[in-house]
Amino acid sequence: MIPSFPPFRRIDAGELSMAYVDLGDPHAEPVVLLHGFPYDVHSYAEVAPLLADAGFRVLVPHLRGHGPTRFRDDGATRSGQQAALGADVLAFLDALELEAPVLAGYDWGGRAACVVAALWPERISGLVCVNGYLIQDIAAAQQPIRPDREAGFWYFWYFATERGRRGLEADRRGIADVIWRHNSPLWEFTPDDLARAAAAFANPDYVDVVIHSYRHRLGLVDGAPQYQELEARLAAAPPISVPTITLDGTADGNFPATDGAQHAHLFTGPREHRQVQDAGHHLPAEAPRAFAKAVLDVAEPPGDGAGTP
Repeated sequence: MIPSFPPFRRIDAGELSMAYVDLGDPHAEPVVLLHGFPYDVHSYAEVAPLLADAGFRVLVPHLRGHGPTRFRDDGATRSGQQAALGADVLAFLDALELEAPVLAGYDWGGRAACVVAALWPERISGLVCVNGYLIQDIAAAQQPIRPDREAGFWYFWYFATERGRRGLEADRRGIADVIWRHNSPLWEFTPDDLARAAAAFANPDYVDVVIHSYRHRLGLVDGAPQYQELEARLAAAPPISVPTITLDGTADGNFPATDGAQHAHLFTGPREHRQVQDAGHHLPAEAPRAFAKAVLDVAEPPGDGAGTP
């Protein structure tokens, strides 16, 4: 069973009132851990204490549409696009006045971290990301991939329909259960693990944010106007120059592990790619020590600001 976190803190950051976990010395070098979909902050319930014990301040925010995080404006567009996720993280760094943190994430959280690393590299000291360079090429979204991999992305197409929206509204936990089992076929999670994460899906904006995210990445809906300029910059596939470690799990049900070469041209700074044996897509929960070690190797030693993989 994944252990629980202490009570959440809250801070206004950009469009959001963000709920987050804050562990470790508040004056120590910061690390920000970013969760994916359909998961929550408990992805890092084992990673975060390892990093705090190593001398870091560890912050784990609930992304938009998840947990106690809320939009500050009732009329705001419930966008789930990649530019919004990245802008949220930047606003979080600003609100907490974090200097040169390491960003680490997977899935949606990895994408948000990549957006910040590519567009605002001066704001962070390093990056850890599962599955490499995750900034979406929306212009190429209609290009088909191998049928077996298309099958794993069934929910992309499901969420493109109104039937899928209603299905997500009706059974958020059930859809997560199916995705978890496919994403991480060797991970033996418990009903309590799923229930703990599913509590974050009760957020009133969850369905709107998730549906917009998957429809936008397929080019089926427009993004929010305030993110148009950022999306234009992301469409150019900006390279990542900060020190980086990328990770692949060898048992990832959606993203087969690679040697990292396919993304090499998109990393212009020091970068190392690692494979984590028997880990699936939910890598920080399945292999917390390997994930924490990657963060430590990017940030080591504590207090130096930036590290070199």
